[in-house]
Amino acid sequence: MNLNSENFPQRPAWTEIDLGKLRRNLQLIRGDLPRSVRLMAVVKDEAYGHGALDVARVAVEEGAWGFGLSTLEEAVHLREGGITAPLLLLGERQEAELEWCVAHNLTICVNEPYAVRRLAKIAADFGKQVPVHVKIHTGMSRYGVRWDEALPLIEKITAEKSLRLEGVMTHFSQSDEVDKTFAHLQFSRFQEILTALEQKKILVKLRHACNSGGFLDLPKAHLDMVRVGILLYGVFPSQVCRQLPGIEPVMSVKAKIAAIQKLKTGEVVGYGMRYTAKTERRIAILPIGYGDGFPRVRNEGCALIHGQRAPLLGGIAMDALMVDITDIPQAQMWDEAVLMGKQGGDEITVRDIAKLKNSVTYDVLTNWRLRLRRKSVNARTAPAKTETVLATDGHR
Repeated sequence: MNLNSENFPQRPAWTEIDLGKLRRNLQLIRGDLPRSVRLMAVVKDEAYGHGALDVARVAVEEGAWGFGLSTLEEAVHLREGGITAPLLLLGERQEAELEWCVAHNLTICVNEPYAVRRLAKIAADFGKQVPVHVKIHTGMSRYGVRWDEALPLIEKITAEKSLRLEGVMTHFSQSDEVDKTFAHLQFSRFQEILTALEQKKILVKLRHACNSGGFLDLPKAHLDMVRVGILLYGVFPSQVCRQLPGIEPVMSVKAKIAAIQKLKTGEVVGYGMRYTAKTERRIAILPIGYGDGFPRVRNEGCALIHGQRAPLLGGIAMDALMVDITDIPQAQMWDEAVLMGKQGGDEITVRDIAKLKNSVTYDVLTNWRLRLRRKSVNARTAPAKTETVLATDGHR
């Protein structure tokens, strides 16, 4: 018997990532942009749970300029996976990270004078001229230097020979709503600093403001580059923003029926006895639960089995949930069930799961746990190897 890791039995529950749909989404987004506008693919948090390395490889093939990330670990992971395209670390960096950033040819946001001085010194020690971006806070009150205080900082950067001001950016806090009043105010503030830079004859190669919502609804704000995240993965940032025909969800969540039980009238299901059978029922147990990121609901939601909706019964356990298959007599052990995605002519969307969770689509996508293995399909190039993880208490 061969017990090496390559033959490790795969758990019958997984997220499935359709790289063919990802590729098509990228083509549709790229085709909707003027040729002069670059596309940054945002792949932070393992590409919103889709697998950053696989996503990055497809995005490079489809003409992405580079990638937006949040942590140093995320960026180094891509570099070690062979991604040589620009990697922009969003947010702020600790001083201890700066040498690593320079060594791995990362682009970072520099938003205060001390960081400018330290990064310039480290870049000079490496004998490099390091590209940097400045985040302009135009009203979101998160990262960045205020639009009315940014010019002196930018002048400090341009005075450092070992730094190169490559980009100036801002971020919309409400670009995907019907009311664009605040988004327009933010963009006008951003334009103030861009005008000031022009007057000072400070050249900036990449001016960028748009997230997915801005890309869809604020074409005048596209400037030199857009930063697209959730839309890459086939999920619109809101239901009221512009719809781009052909965009499809990339992620599905699936499991196989691991057990079947027959209930008699009056018998109960699960912890807390939250469901009592009013008639004889046939139920299937799926080996997936809130420990994998499924919402901890009771008697809500459903799974798709043989293209039909099987209602969830009782409370969701850490490792299991129960569905009613009384009206699906053909359902048998190890048949495939879809908890998020399409099967037959029906679909359970990420928004359906978000409603169960009383949260948002971003939260759903990024909170499927690592023990729920990720399986990439429809790749034209060889996918990155995904390690089997037996247990974890962290997110992707």
